[in-house]
Amino acid sequence: MSKAIKDAKSWGGVFPAATTQFYEDMSVDLAATKAVVDGLIRDGVHGIIAMGTVGENNSLLAAEKRDVLAAIVDVVAGRVPVITGVSELTTELAEAYVKDAQAIGADGAMLLPAMVYVPSEAELECHIRRVAAASSLPIMLYNNPPAYRVSISLETLQRLGDVETLVMVKESAPDPRRITDIINACGDRYRVFAGLDDVALEEMLLGAVGWVSGLTNAFPRESIALWDAFERGDLDEARAIYRWFMPLLHLDAEHDLVQSIKLSEQVMGRGSERVRMPRMKLTGERRAEVIAMVETARDNRPVLKELTAAE
Repeated sequence: MSKAIKDAKSWGGVFPAATTQFYEDMSVDLAATKAVVDGLIRDGVHGIIAMGTVGENNSLLAAEKRDVLAAIVDVVAGRVPVITGVSELTTELAEAYVKDAQAIGADGAMLLPAMVYVPSEAELECHIRRVAAASSLPIMLYNNPPAYRVSISLETLQRLGDVETLVMVKESAPDPRRITDIINACGDRYRVFAGLDDVALEEMLLGAVGWVSGLTNAFPRESIALWDAFERGDLDEARAIYRWFMPLLHLDAEHDLVQSIKLSEQVMGRGSERVRMPRMKLTGERRAEVIAMVETARDNRPVLKELTAAE
């Protein structure tokens, strides 16, 4: 087993799906993207997901993806693991990307099914095996049936158990029972990460060892406080933070999650709400609703008064 795989088997904690920042002309703002990522690390996150759903992977050109990844790897500078999203239309494009990602210096890859096409179980398994074989990067399989219309079955996870580089599963099905089903079916073969913000604590309690989070982009210290409370067994504090956080965490389960999370970042002074088409910035009642939710959360941190005082 390679050192990279051994290291990945210890990864856990809060891994925000970092945003990709854009200039007003909608070209990629690498400096702002690096600043966002650096801020998250300074606030204590345990890892970075580069160009996941929230990072607008599918809105970036191939060359831009490589540039963004290189910028993030550069600013992270080994402080935490960098896992890059692999979200491509074809298996061949995904193979090419993971090869380049390894050369650029990513620590791991978060692999999605091929975009648009809904595969059979055999096609999905073959896609995963081929992309896994294209590099030696540790891989997190990303299961998100509501967003991508594909579910990685328990049987497929069992069959893939012979692929050494498949280390983790990010589980974004809205039913937390899936965590128990994966563990019952596969034992400790995969490190399971919670992938949907508004069931994160439930999934931690059921055995998730990490949390790939969207709203951590706006409230990283609170996300870390939730994780730390859970880790030390202080469930009263974990529940209090989670209940305070929940109105915002629900945003992660909506179709406009990217716009909502980037607007939340902007309200908190951490980034810009600019998104690339086909997404558009929130407007009207929805924009006002999200802003009000963020401002209410910012001004009412019942278990984190020291953070409010420090700001």
